[in-house]
Amino acid sequence: MKLAEALQERADLNRKIEELRRRLGNCILTQEGEEPAEDPAMLLEELDGAVRRLETLMAQINLTNSRTKVEGETLTELIARKDALLLKLSAYRDLVYTAGQSTSRARGTEIKVKAVLKAAELQKEVDRMAKEARQLDNLLQETNWKTSLKE
Repeated sequence: MKLAEALQERADLNRKIEELRRRLGNCILTQEGEEPAEDPAMLLEELDGAVRRLETLMAQINLTNSRTKVEGETLTELIARKDALLLKLSAYRDLVYTAGQSTSRARGTEIKVKAVLKAAELQKEVDRMAKEARQLDNLLQETNWKTSLKE
């Protein structure tokens, strides 16, 4: 199995577990004398199996990410760099939006507010970071489809 397939299965398992939780919540209580729409014991068994599979898969994904190197860095390091870059990018985008706001005065005696950082300069940095994030994501996606999952 390729790493990308394992990541897809992990996402599917997370969705399935959430769905099983909802279904269990819907059938755990019933009116006296009524039967639940689904058998809660069977749903619990299915939930337990999905969680066990998810645990195994997450361990294999983490092992694969920590042992696979691309351009001198592990996938774990590349993922951490991408996540940190996306966080920084989000903050910079907020700054560009705020710095780009124009304020107006009704009268000449009111206080004028101006940005201390230039929106255009911030935008150039946002564009650079966005490109780097795209390139990192492309590298990760490509690697995920080429790398076999470690067991």
